[in-house]
Amino acid sequence: MKILDRYILKSFLITFTSVFVILFFIFILQGIWLFISELAGKNLDYMVVVKFLVFYSPKIVPLVLPLSILLASIMTFGSFAENYEFAAMKSAGISLGRAMKGLTIFIFLLSFAAFFFANTVIPKAEYKFINLRKDILQTKPAMAIAEGQFNTIGNSNIKVDKKTGENGEFLEGVTMHVKSNQGFGNKTVIKAKSGVLKSEEGSNILKLDLIDGYYYEDIYPKKFEEQNKVPFAKANFKKYRINIDLTNLNKSETAGEIVNTNTMLNVSELNFTIDSLQKSYKKDVVSFTENISQGIEFTLKPKPITSSAKFKNTDDILASFSAEDKSKIFESALNSLSSTDFSIQNNKNDLYEKKKNINKHWLALHEKFVVAFSCLLMFFIGAPLGAIIRKGGLGLPIVFAVLIFIIFHFINTFGRKVAQENGIPPFLGSWLSSMVLAPLAISLTYRATNDIGVMVNFDWIVEPFQKLINKALSNTEKIDLEEDRDTIKDNDNDN
Repeated sequence: MKILDRYILKSFLITFTSVFVILFFIFILQGIWLFISELAGKNLDYMVVVKFLVFYSPKIVPLVLPLSILLASIMTFGSFAENYEFAAMKSAGISLGRAMKGLTIFIFLLSFAAFFFANTVIPKAEYKFINLRKDILQTKPAMAIAEGQFNTIGNSNIKVDKKTGENGEFLEGVTMHVKSNQGFGNKTVIKAKSGVLKSEEGSNILKLDLIDGYYYEDIYPKKFEEQNKVPFAKANFKKYRINIDLTNLNKSETAGEIVNTNTMLNVSELNFTIDSLQKSYKKDVVSFTENISQGIEFTLKPKPITSSAKFKNTDDILASFSAEDKSKIFESALNSLSSTDFSIQNNKNDLYEKKKNINKHWLALHEKFVVAFSCLLMFFIGAPLGAIIRKGGLGLPIVFAVLIFIIFHFINTFGRKVAQENGIPPFLGSWLSSMVLAPLAISLTYRATNDIGVMVNFDWIVEPFQKLINKALSNTEKIDLEEDRDTIKDNDNDN
Protein backbone atom coordinates (compact mmCIF):
# COMPACT_ATOMS: atom_id res chain seq x y z
CA MET A 1 0.00 0.00 0.00
CA LYS A 2 1.36 3.39 -0.97
CA ILE A 3 1.88 6.28 1.44
CA LEU A 4 -1.09 8.20 0.01
CA ASP A 5 -3.47 5.26 0.45
CA ARG A 6 -2.31 4.76 4.03
CA TYR A 7 -2.75 8.45 4.78
CA ILE A 8 -6.31 8.56 3.36
CA LEU A 9 -7.28 5.30 5.06
CA LYS A 10 -5.87 6.47 8.41
CA SER A 11 -7.72 9.78 8.19
CA PHE A 12 -10.96 8.03 7.33
CA LEU A 13 -10.60 5.38 10.06
CA ILE A 14 -9.99 7.97 12.78
CA THR A 15 -13.10 9.91 11.79
CA PHE A 16 -15.19 6.78 11.17
CA THR A 17 -14.31 5.23 14.54
CA SER A 18 -15.15 8.42 16.43
CA VAL A 19 -18.46 8.89 14.62
CA PHE A 20 -19.44 5.22 14.97
CA VAL A 21 -18.77 5.14 18.72
CA ILE A 22 -20.75 8.34 19.32
CA LEU A 23 -23.74 7.25 17.22
CA PHE A 24 -23.67 3.75 18.70
CA PHE A 25 -23.74 5.18 22.20
CA ILE A 26 -26.68 7.45 21.27
CA PHE A 27 -28.71 4.54 19.88
CA ILE A 28 -27.88 2.41 22.92
CA LEU A 29 -29.33 5.17 25.10
CA GLN A 30 -32.42 5.10 22.92
CA GLY A 31 -32.69 1.34 23.51
CA ILE A 32 -32.39 1.86 27.27
CA TRP A 33 -35.20 4.41 27.07
CA LEU A 34 -37.39 1.97 25.12
CA PHE A 35 -36.92 -0.81 27.66
CA ILE A 36 -36.68 1.34 30.80
CA SER A 37 -39.98 -0.10 32.06
CA GLU A 38 -38.47 -3.60 31.98
CA LEU A 39 -35.18 -2.65 33.62
CA ALA A 40 -35.90 0.08 36.18
CA GLY A 41 -36.99 -0.85 39.69
CA LYS A 42 -36.94 -4.61 39.11
CA ASN A 43 -34.00 -5.47 41.39
CA LEU A 44 -32.17 -7.06 38.48
CA ASP A 45 -28.60 -8.21 38.78
CA TYR A 46 -25.96 -5.95 37.23
CA MET A 47 -24.83 -8.67 34.83
CA VAL A 48 -28.41 -9.25 33.66
CA VAL A 49 -28.68 -5.60 32.63
CA VAL A 50 -25.30 -5.82 30.87
CA LYS A 51 -26.39 -8.95 28.97
CA PHE A 52 -29.64 -7.22 28.07
CA LEU A 53 -27.77 -4.33 26.43
CA VAL A 54 -25.14 -6.59 24.81
CA PHE A 55 -27.78 -8.76 23.15
CA TYR A 56 -29.75 -5.69 22.08
CA SER A 57 -26.79 -3.77 20.62
CA PRO A 58 -26.13 -5.88 17.44
CA LYS A 59 -29.47 -4.90 15.89
CA ILE A 60 -28.32 -1.24 16.08
CA VAL A 61 -25.32 -1.83 13.82
CA PRO A 62 -27.28 -1.93 10.49
CA LEU A 63 -28.66 1.50 11.39
CA VAL A 64 -25.45 3.08 12.69
CA LEU A 65 -22.94 1.68 10.19
CA PRO A 66 -24.26 3.33 6.97
CA LEU A 67 -24.75 6.67 8.74
CA SER A 68 -21.21 6.52 10.15
CA ILE A 69 -19.75 5.76 6.71
CA LEU A 70 -21.72 8.62 5.16
CA LEU A 71 -20.71 11.19 7.76
CA ALA A 72 -17.07 10.05 7.93
CA SER A 73 -16.78 10.15 4.13
CA ILE A 74 -18.16 13.68 3.90
CA MET A 75 -15.96 14.92 6.76
CA THR A 76 -12.77 13.24 5.51
CA PHE A 77 -12.99 14.20 1.84
CA GLY A 78 -14.46 17.60 2.71
CA SER A 79 -11.45 18.28 4.92
CA PHE A 80 -9.07 17.20 2.12
CA ALA A 81 -10.73 19.59 -0.31
CA GLU A 82 -10.96 22.44 2.21
CA ASN A 83 -7.26 22.19 3.07
CA TYR A 84 -6.27 22.03 -0.65
CA GLU A 85 -4.88 18.51 -0.24
CA PHE A 86 -6.85 17.37 -3.28
CA ALA A 87 -5.36 20.30 -5.21
CA ALA A 88 -1.88 19.04 -4.27
CA MET A 89 -2.82 15.51 -5.36
CA LYS A 90 -4.13 16.73 -8.70
CA SER A 91 -0.99 18.81 -9.29
CA ALA A 92 0.97 15.58 -8.81
CA GLY A 93 -1.20 13.83 -11.39
CA ILE A 94 -3.37 11.92 -8.89
CA SER A 95 -7.09 12.04 -9.69
CA LEU A 96 -9.93 11.80 -7.20
CA GLY A 97 -10.76 8.31 -8.45
CA ARG A 98 -7.21 7.18 -7.72
CA ALA A 99 -7.36 8.78 -4.28
CA MET A 100 -10.56 6.88 -3.52
CA LYS A 101 -9.21 3.54 -4.79
CA GLY A 102 -7.67 2.24 -1.55
CA LEU A 103 -10.59 3.40 0.56
CA THR A 104 -13.06 1.85 -1.91
CA ILE A 105 -11.43 -1.56 -1.39
CA PHE A 106 -11.76 -1.10 2.37
CA ILE A 107 -15.46 -0.21 2.05
CA PHE A 108 -16.04 -3.32 -0.07
CA LEU A 109 -14.47 -5.45 2.67
CA LEU A 110 -16.53 -3.62 5.26
CA SER A 111 -19.69 -4.37 3.25
CA PHE A 112 -18.89 -8.10 3.24
CA ALA A 113 -18.28 -7.90 6.99
CA ALA A 114 -21.64 -6.13 7.43
CA PHE A 115 -23.42 -8.92 5.52
CA PHE A 116 -21.67 -11.58 7.60
CA PHE A 117 -22.60 -9.71 10.78
CA ALA A 118 -26.25 -9.38 9.71
CA ASN A 119 -26.42 -13.04 8.68
CA THR A 120 -24.77 -14.63 11.72
CA VAL A 121 -24.32 -12.34 14.71
CA ILE A 122 -27.65 -10.48 14.66
CA PRO A 123 -29.88 -13.62 14.46
CA LYS A 124 -28.03 -15.25 17.37
CA ALA A 125 -28.11 -12.05 19.42
CA GLU A 126 -31.84 -11.64 18.68
CA TYR A 127 -32.49 -15.20 19.83
CA LYS A 128 -30.57 -14.65 23.08
CA PHE A 129 -32.24 -11.26 23.58
CA ILE A 130 -35.75 -12.71 23.34
CA ASN A 131 -34.92 -15.64 25.62
CA LEU A 132 -33.30 -13.32 28.17
CA ARG A 133 -36.48 -11.23 28.30
CA LYS A 134 -38.50 -14.43 28.67
CA ASP A 135 -36.24 -15.62 31.51
CA ILE A 136 -36.61 -12.27 33.27
CA LEU A 137 -40.38 -12.54 33.03
CA GLN A 138 -40.30 -16.09 34.35
CA THR A 139 -38.15 -15.02 37.31
CA LYS A 140 -40.29 -11.94 37.96
CA PRO A 141 -43.60 -12.60 36.17
CA ALA A 142 -45.07 -9.24 37.21
CA MET A 143 -42.61 -7.55 34.86
CA ALA A 144 -44.88 -8.59 32.02
CA ILE A 145 -47.57 -6.24 33.34
CA ALA A 146 -47.12 -2.58 34.27
CA GLU A 147 -49.56 -0.75 36.52
CA GLY A 148 -52.20 1.60 35.15
CA GLN A 149 -51.77 0.80 31.45
CA PHE A 150 -52.68 -1.89 28.94
CA ASN A 151 -49.87 -4.35 28.22
CA THR A 152 -49.94 -6.45 25.05
CA ILE A 153 -48.85 -10.05 25.56
CA GLY A 154 -49.68 -12.55 22.84
CA ASN A 155 -53.28 -12.02 21.74
CA SER A 156 -54.32 -10.33 25.02
CA ASN A 157 -54.29 -6.79 26.46
CA ILE A 158 -53.99 -6.71 30.26
CA LYS A 159 -54.34 -3.78 32.65
CA VAL A 160 -54.03 -3.82 36.47
CA ASP A 161 -54.70 -1.02 38.93
CA LYS A 162 -52.16 -2.10 41.56
CA LYS A 163 -49.48 -4.74 42.14
CA THR A 164 -48.30 -6.00 45.54
CA GLY A 165 -46.08 -8.77 46.85
CA GLU A 166 -42.32 -9.29 46.82
CA ASN A 167 -42.24 -9.72 43.04
CA GLY A 168 -45.49 -7.88 42.29
CA GLU A 169 -47.33 -11.14 41.67
CA PHE A 170 -50.54 -10.10 43.46
CA LEU A 171 -52.80 -7.97 41.26
CA GLU A 172 -55.78 -5.76 42.04
CA GLY A 173 -58.36 -4.46 39.57
CA VAL A 174 -57.60 -6.65 36.54
CA THR A 175 -59.07 -5.85 33.09
CA MET A 176 -58.25 -8.15 30.19
CA HIS A 177 -59.16 -8.00 26.48
CA VAL A 178 -58.63 -11.16 24.44
CA LYS A 179 -58.41 -10.50 20.71
CA SER A 180 -60.39 -12.55 18.24
CA ASN A 181 -58.63 -15.03 15.96
CA GLN A 182 -61.45 -14.85 13.41
CA GLY A 183 -61.32 -11.16 12.64
CA PHE A 184 -60.73 -7.74 14.11
CA GLY A 185 -61.72 -6.47 17.55
CA ASN A 186 -62.00 -8.16 20.94
CA LYS A 187 -63.62 -11.53 21.40
CA THR A 188 -63.63 -11.67 25.21
CA VAL A 189 -63.54 -9.00 27.91
CA ILE A 190 -62.65 -10.13 31.43
CA LYS A 191 -62.77 -8.10 34.66
CA ALA A 192 -61.71 -9.37 38.08
CA LYS A 193 -61.23 -7.81 41.52
CA SER A 194 -57.86 -9.52 42.04
CA GLY A 195 -55.42 -11.95 40.50
CA VAL A 196 -52.20 -13.92 41.10
CA LEU A 197 -49.34 -14.43 38.63
CA LYS A 198 -47.48 -17.75 38.69
CA SER A 199 -44.66 -19.16 36.57
CA GLU A 200 -42.60 -22.33 36.46
CA GLU A 201 -38.91 -22.60 35.61
CA GLY A 202 -38.29 -23.73 32.04
CA SER A 203 -41.89 -23.10 30.98
CA ASN A 204 -43.04 -20.63 28.33
CA ILE A 205 -46.43 -20.29 30.01
CA LEU A 206 -47.30 -17.58 32.53
CA LYS A 207 -50.31 -18.56 34.67
CA LEU A 208 -52.79 -15.87 35.71
CA ASP A 209 -55.41 -16.84 38.32
CA LEU A 210 -58.28 -14.34 38.36
CA ILE A 211 -60.50 -14.17 41.43
CA ASP A 212 -64.08 -12.91 41.81
CA GLY A 213 -64.98 -11.47 38.42
CA TYR A 214 -66.97 -11.88 35.22
CA TYR A 215 -66.41 -11.98 31.47
CA TYR A 216 -68.24 -11.08 28.27
CA GLU A 217 -67.69 -13.23 25.19
CA ASP A 218 -68.84 -12.39 21.68
CA ILE A 219 -70.80 -15.10 19.91
CA TYR A 220 -70.33 -15.61 16.19
CA PRO A 221 -73.65 -16.77 14.71
CA LYS A 222 -73.83 -19.24 11.88
CA LYS A 223 -75.94 -16.90 9.78
CA PHE A 224 -74.27 -13.78 8.51
CA GLU A 225 -77.34 -11.54 8.86
CA GLU A 226 -77.56 -12.26 12.60
CA GLN A 227 -74.21 -10.61 13.26
CA ASN A 228 -75.86 -7.18 13.32
CA LYS A 229 -77.58 -8.18 16.57
CA VAL A 230 -74.13 -8.45 18.24
CA PRO A 231 -74.94 -11.44 20.46
CA PHE A 232 -72.72 -12.16 23.48
CA ALA A 233 -72.54 -14.38 26.56
CA LYS A 234 -71.91 -13.23 30.14
CA ALA A 235 -70.75 -15.34 33.08
CA ASN A 236 -69.50 -14.84 36.63
CA PHE A 237 -66.64 -16.76 38.24
CA LYS A 238 -64.98 -17.14 41.60
CA LYS A 239 -61.67 -18.33 40.15
CA TYR A 240 -60.56 -18.43 36.53
CA ARG A 241 -57.12 -19.48 35.24
CA ILE A 242 -55.59 -18.07 32.05
CA ASN A 243 -52.35 -19.30 30.48
CA ILE A 244 -50.29 -16.57 28.76
CA ASP A 245 -47.66 -17.46 26.17
CA LEU A 246 -44.41 -15.64 27.00
CA THR A 247 -42.95 -16.14 23.53
CA ASN A 248 -44.92 -13.09 22.38
CA LEU A 249 -43.73 -10.09 24.35
CA ASN A 250 -44.95 -6.52 24.46
CA LYS A 251 -42.85 -4.65 21.94
CA SER A 252 -43.47 -1.45 19.95
CA GLU A 253 -42.89 -1.77 16.22
CA THR A 254 -40.79 1.42 16.16
CA ALA A 255 -37.97 -0.49 17.73
CA GLY A 256 -38.35 -3.52 15.54
CA GLU A 257 -40.60 -6.51 15.97
CA ILE A 258 -39.41 -9.43 18.02
CA VAL A 259 -42.63 -11.44 18.08
CA ASN A 260 -41.72 -13.20 14.82
CA THR A 261 -38.91 -15.66 14.17
CA ASN A 262 -37.84 -13.96 10.93
CA THR A 263 -35.31 -11.80 12.80
CA MET A 264 -33.64 -14.90 14.29
CA LEU A 265 -32.89 -16.71 11.02
CA ASN A 266 -29.97 -16.54 8.61
CA VAL A 267 -30.23 -16.62 4.82
CA SER A 268 -30.39 -20.40 4.40
CA GLU A 269 -32.92 -20.77 7.21
CA LEU A 270 -35.05 -17.96 5.77
CA ASN A 271 -35.06 -19.59 2.33
CA PHE A 272 -36.22 -22.89 3.85
CA THR A 273 -38.88 -21.19 6.00
CA ILE A 274 -40.19 -19.08 3.10
CA ASP A 275 -40.50 -22.16 0.90
CA SER A 276 -42.47 -23.99 3.61
CA LEU A 277 -44.73 -20.99 4.28
CA GLN A 278 -45.48 -20.50 0.58
CA LYS A 279 -46.37 -24.17 0.10
CA SER A 280 -48.66 -24.01 3.12
CA TYR A 281 -50.24 -20.80 1.80
CA LYS A 282 -50.94 -22.34 -1.61
CA LYS A 283 -52.52 -25.40 0.01
CA ASP A 284 -54.77 -23.17 2.11
CA VAL A 285 -55.86 -21.25 -0.99
CA VAL A 286 -56.70 -24.47 -2.87
CA SER A 287 -58.49 -25.92 0.15
CA PHE A 288 -60.51 -22.74 0.65
CA THR A 289 -61.47 -22.64 -3.04
CA GLU A 290 -62.61 -26.26 -3.00
CA ASN A 291 -64.66 -25.75 0.16
CA ILE A 292 -66.41 -22.73 -1.35
CA SER A 293 -67.19 -24.50 -4.63
CA GLN A 294 -68.51 -27.61 -2.84
CA GLY A 295 -70.65 -25.54 -0.50
CA ILE A 296 -72.66 -23.93 -3.32
CA GLU A 297 -75.10 -26.65 -4.22
CA PHE A 298 -78.82 -26.68 -4.77
CA THR A 299 -80.73 -29.81 -3.83
CA LEU A 300 -84.05 -28.82 -5.37
CA LYS A 301 -84.94 -30.48 -8.66
CA PRO A 302 -87.16 -28.91 -11.31
CA LYS A 303 -90.20 -30.54 -12.81
CA PRO A 304 -89.55 -32.99 -15.65
CA ILE A 305 -88.76 -31.07 -18.81
CA THR A 306 -88.86 -32.42 -22.32
CA SER A 307 -85.57 -32.58 -24.13
CA SER A 308 -86.84 -30.17 -26.75
CA ALA A 309 -87.43 -27.40 -24.18
CA LYS A 310 -85.20 -24.42 -24.56
CA PHE A 311 -84.59 -21.67 -21.99
CA LYS A 312 -83.96 -18.15 -23.24
CA ASN A 313 -83.45 -16.50 -19.85
CA THR A 314 -83.64 -17.01 -16.08
CA ASP A 315 -87.38 -16.44 -15.96
CA ASP A 316 -87.92 -19.43 -18.24
CA ILE A 317 -85.91 -21.62 -15.88
CA LEU A 318 -87.81 -20.43 -12.82
CA ALA A 319 -91.10 -20.99 -14.62
CA SER A 320 -90.47 -24.73 -14.46
CA PHE A 321 -90.77 -24.60 -10.65
CA SER A 322 -93.86 -24.21 -8.51
CA ALA A 323 -94.39 -21.06 -6.42
CA GLU A 324 -93.43 -22.94 -3.24
CA ASP A 325 -90.22 -24.23 -4.82
CA LYS A 326 -89.37 -20.74 -6.09
CA SER A 327 -89.63 -19.40 -2.54
CA LYS A 328 -87.37 -22.18 -1.28
CA ILE A 329 -84.85 -21.51 -4.06
CA PHE A 330 -84.68 -17.80 -3.24
CA GLU A 331 -84.33 -18.48 0.49
CA SER A 332 -81.68 -21.15 -0.11
CA ALA A 333 -79.76 -18.87 -2.47
CA LEU A 334 -79.86 -15.99 0.03
CA ASN A 335 -78.64 -18.19 2.89
CA SER A 336 -75.95 -19.69 0.68
CA LEU A 337 -74.71 -16.24 -0.37
CA SER A 338 -74.66 -14.98 3.22
CA SER A 339 -72.81 -18.07 4.45
CA THR A 340 -70.35 -17.91 1.55
CA ASP A 341 -69.67 -14.21 2.12
CA PHE A 342 -69.09 -14.81 5.84
CA SER A 343 -66.70 -17.69 5.06
CA ILE A 344 -64.87 -15.61 2.44
CA GLN A 345 -64.31 -12.74 4.88
CA ASN A 346 -62.95 -15.05 7.61
CA ASN A 347 -60.66 -16.92 5.23
CA LYS A 348 -59.58 -13.65 3.63
CA ASN A 349 -58.36 -12.35 7.00
CA ASP A 350 -56.58 -15.61 7.71
CA LEU A 351 -54.85 -15.68 4.31
CA TYR A 352 -53.95 -12.00 4.68
CA GLU A 353 -52.14 -12.62 7.98
CA LYS A 354 -50.28 -15.59 6.48
CA LYS A 355 -49.25 -13.49 3.48
CA LYS A 356 -47.99 -10.77 5.82
CA ASN A 357 -45.88 -13.35 7.63
CA ILE A 358 -44.38 -14.53 4.33
CA ASN A 359 -43.63 -10.92 3.37
CA LYS A 360 -41.90 -10.32 6.70
CA HIS A 361 -39.58 -13.25 6.05
CA TRP A 362 -38.84 -12.00 2.52
CA LEU A 363 -38.07 -8.53 3.92
CA ALA A 364 -35.75 -10.04 6.53
CA LEU A 365 -33.95 -11.94 3.76
CA HIS A 366 -33.45 -8.90 1.52
CA GLU A 367 -32.50 -6.68 4.46
CA LYS A 368 -29.27 -8.63 5.01
CA PHE A 369 -28.13 -7.72 1.50
CA VAL A 370 -29.45 -4.15 1.75
CA VAL A 371 -27.22 -3.54 4.78
CA ALA A 372 -24.11 -4.47 2.80
CA PHE A 373 -25.14 -2.45 -0.25
CA SER A 374 -26.04 0.60 1.84
CA CYS A 375 -22.43 0.80 3.07
CA LEU A 376 -21.22 1.14 -0.53
CA LEU A 377 -24.04 3.50 -1.40
CA MET A 378 -23.33 5.87 1.49
CA PHE A 379 -19.62 5.93 0.70
CA PHE A 380 -20.16 6.82 -2.96
CA ILE A 381 -22.53 9.58 -1.85
CA GLY A 382 -20.42 10.91 1.01
CA ALA A 383 -16.94 10.87 -0.55
CA PRO A 384 -17.73 12.83 -3.75
CA LEU A 385 -20.12 15.11 -1.86
CA GLY A 386 -17.37 16.03 0.59
CA ALA A 387 -14.99 16.78 -2.29
CA ILE A 388 -17.62 18.97 -3.95
CA ILE A 389 -18.80 21.05 -0.98
CA ARG A 390 -15.21 21.41 0.33
CA LYS A 391 -16.31 21.59 3.94
CA GLY A 392 -14.85 19.45 6.71
CA GLY A 393 -15.47 19.38 10.43
CA LEU A 394 -18.84 19.04 12.13
CA GLY A 395 -20.78 21.82 10.43
CA LEU A 396 -22.17 21.39 6.96
CA PRO A 397 -21.19 17.67 6.72
CA ILE A 398 -23.54 16.81 9.59
CA VAL A 399 -26.39 18.71 7.92
CA PHE A 400 -25.95 16.80 4.65
CA ALA A 401 -25.38 13.45 6.35
CA VAL A 402 -28.46 13.71 8.54
CA LEU A 403 -30.61 14.95 5.64
CA ILE A 404 -29.52 12.14 3.29
CA PHE A 405 -29.84 9.46 5.93
CA ILE A 406 -33.31 10.64 6.99
CA ILE A 407 -34.42 10.37 3.35
CA PHE A 408 -32.84 6.90 3.10
CA HIS A 409 -34.37 5.70 6.38
CA PHE A 410 -37.81 7.18 5.63
CA ILE A 411 -38.02 5.56 2.19
CA ASN A 412 -36.76 2.27 3.61
CA THR A 413 -39.34 2.30 6.40
CA PHE A 414 -42.12 3.29 4.00
CA GLY A 415 -41.16 0.56 1.52
CA ARG A 416 -41.05 -2.10 4.23
CA LYS A 417 -44.45 -1.11 5.58
CA VAL A 418 -46.12 -1.14 2.18
CA ALA A 419 -44.46 -4.43 1.22
CA GLN A 420 -45.46 -6.01 4.53
CA GLU A 421 -49.09 -5.10 3.83
CA ASN A 422 -48.72 -6.73 0.39
CA GLY A 423 -48.96 -3.38 -1.41
CA ILE A 424 -45.73 -3.90 -3.35
CA PRO A 425 -43.37 -6.89 -3.76
CA PRO A 426 -41.00 -7.41 -0.79
CA PHE A 427 -37.98 -7.06 -3.10
CA LEU A 428 -39.09 -3.58 -4.16
CA GLY A 429 -39.95 -2.60 -0.59
CA SER A 430 -36.49 -3.59 0.67
CA TRP A 431 -34.50 -2.02 -2.17
CA LEU A 432 -36.66 1.07 -2.77
CA SER A 433 -34.42 3.43 -0.78
CA SER A 434 -31.30 2.13 -2.53
CA MET A 435 -32.94 2.54 -5.94
CA VAL A 436 -33.87 6.15 -5.14
CA LEU A 437 -30.42 7.18 -3.87
CA ALA A 438 -28.30 5.18 -6.33
CA PRO A 439 -28.69 7.80 -9.12
CA LEU A 440 -27.55 10.47 -6.64
CA ALA A 441 -24.41 8.45 -5.84
CA ILE A 442 -23.64 7.96 -9.54
CA SER A 443 -24.21 11.64 -10.33
CA LEU A 444 -22.06 12.91 -7.45
CA THR A 445 -19.24 10.48 -8.23
CA TYR A 446 -19.27 11.49 -11.91
CA ARG A 447 -19.23 15.21 -11.07
CA ALA A 448 -16.49 14.91 -8.47
CA THR A 449 -14.16 12.75 -10.57
CA ASN A 450 -14.60 15.07 -13.60
CA ASP A 451 -14.22 18.31 -11.60
CA ILE A 452 -17.69 19.47 -12.63
CA GLY A 453 -18.85 20.34 -9.14
CA VAL A 454 -22.29 21.75 -8.50
CA MET A 455 -23.59 25.16 -9.44
CA VAL A 456 -24.76 25.85 -5.89
CA ASN A 457 -23.06 27.86 -3.17
CA PHE A 458 -23.63 26.18 0.17
CA ASP A 459 -22.39 29.13 2.21
CA TRP A 460 -25.99 30.35 2.54
CA ILE A 461 -26.68 27.34 4.73
CA VAL A 462 -23.76 27.95 7.09
CA GLU A 463 -23.64 31.75 7.22
CA PRO A 464 -26.94 32.29 9.13
CA PHE A 465 -25.80 29.93 11.88
CA GLN A 466 -22.37 31.53 12.00
CA LYS A 467 -23.94 34.98 12.31
CA LEU A 468 -26.17 33.83 15.15
CA ILE A 469 -23.23 32.27 16.97
CA ASN A 470 -21.05 35.36 16.46
CA LYS A 471 -23.87 37.61 17.63
CA ALA A 472 -24.42 35.51 20.74
CA LEU A 473 -20.69 35.53 21.51
CA SER A 474 -20.44 39.30 21.00
CA ASN A 475 -23.42 39.89 23.30
CA THR A 476 -21.84 37.66 25.91
CA GLU A 477 -18.56 39.58 25.68
CA LYS A 478 -20.42 42.91 26.03
CA ILE A 479 -22.23 41.67 29.13
CA ASP A 480 -18.93 40.49 30.65
CA LEU A 481 -17.32 43.87 29.92
CA GLU A 482 -20.21 45.76 31.51
CA GLU A 483 -20.06 43.53 34.56
CA ASP A 484 -16.32 44.14 34.85
CA ARG A 485 -16.86 47.91 34.59
CA ASP A 486 -19.56 47.83 37.26
CA THR A 487 -17.27 45.83 39.51
CA ILE A 488 -14.42 48.34 39.02
CA LYS A 489 -16.75 51.28 39.76
CA ASP A 490 -18.03 49.61 42.93
CA ASN A 491 -14.46 49.01 44.08
CA ASP A 492 -13.54 52.66 43.40
CA ASN A 493 -16.59 53.93 45.35
CA ASP A 494 -15.69 51.69 48.28
CA ASN A 495 -12.15 53.08 48.27
